[in-house]
Amino acid sequence: MTDRSSWETDDLTALRDLARSFCEKEIKPNIEKFIEQHHVDRDLWNKAGELGLLCMSIPEEYGGGGGTFAHEAVLIEEQARIADSSWGASLHNGIVAHYLLEYGSEEQKQTWLPKMASGEVVGAIAMTEPGTGSDLQNVKTKAVRDGDDYVIDGAKTFITNGGQADLIIVVAKTDVGEGAKGISLILVEGDRDGFRRGRVLDKVGQRGQDTSELFFDGVRVPTSNLLGAEEGQGFIQLMQQLPQERLIIAVASVAGMETAVAQTIEYTKDRTAFGRPIFGFQNTKFKLAEAATETRIARVFVDDCIVKHLDGALDIPTVAMAKWWTSDRAMVVADECLQLFGGYGYMNEYPIARMWADNRVQKIYAGTNEIMKEIIARSL
Repeated sequence: MTDRSSWETDDLTALRDLARSFCEKEIKPNIEKFIEQHHVDRDLWNKAGELGLLCMSIPEEYGGGGGTFAHEAVLIEEQARIADSSWGASLHNGIVAHYLLEYGSEEQKQTWLPKMASGEVVGAIAMTEPGTGSDLQNVKTKAVRDGDDYVIDGAKTFITNGGQADLIIVVAKTDVGEGAKGISLILVEGDRDGFRRGRVLDKVGQRGQDTSELFFDGVRVPTSNLLGAEEGQGFIQLMQQLPQERLIIAVASVAGMETAVAQTIEYTKDRTAFGRPIFGFQNTKFKLAEAATETRIARVFVDDCIVKHLDGALDIPTVAMAKWWTSDRAMVVADECLQLFGGYGYMNEYPIARMWADNRVQKIYAGTNEIMKEIIARSL
């Protein structure tokens, strides 16, 4: 970025320096290692916790940093700047922790949030099932009440942080009613009997992320693990929190666009063909001019969304617009930039290749872009 975003303060700029140093020192040199082993090193979470980079938007009384979504956005941007998709911090910080903050009992918040802030506990949320993608109303996982326990049976897939998660928020049916009726969110600890992790999934991109299958075979948890005061509130809770998840994707998308453009400008100015830098050809300059323009438009739009979100004024259709449009344009920009790298752009040793593969899923998760357009259309 050439200019500081409208929402960035001096305090956030200082945080950016810390986050950038952490990403450069602890993540960037290990990206290939994380990709090879399909997960980050477990102590990466503890190191981030020690520096105060986890749960920055959670109140201090629960061990967090007492900041806002803007603090999380800074870390998301700095992780994107080094072209890493392995570390699932944005989900841990901006999604899982906020479900606990908004719907957890005081005991749940006091028990789990400080441990998430320290890195002692890694969080995940299990929504998607093998036969259920964006259609969350039709999840098949069941949580049947038996005395003071729930007995959970079902399977989840595509779960970010699934391989390392110590605490999983499980979307399950606590009632046999149709559709959204009876959906509840239940906390499941990773050491419960009957809980089993499947394989870390072999993905096109984000290969260093421990995205996993999860299985629940008669898993017993106390009814006190329910998120919320009563059963059947899960779908409403999901709808209230998904906008922040979608904004996180928009922030990551625009930061990825900025990184791709910056790296491609540098490469095309250094690389020569036919006796002159590739940047000297009109096609290169025009393609980069287009990419830089779309990136600037995306930045202005997302910055405005962040400001609105900080003010509590970001509506659901607008964040749906931000999610689908930025994730779509990020893929276009990554593809155009990869083309300008020529054959080297297709080599995984170049970050542009990883970004191209990593960006593709942004159009799918947190609700497909087709679902985003449905949400927008309903508001027209």
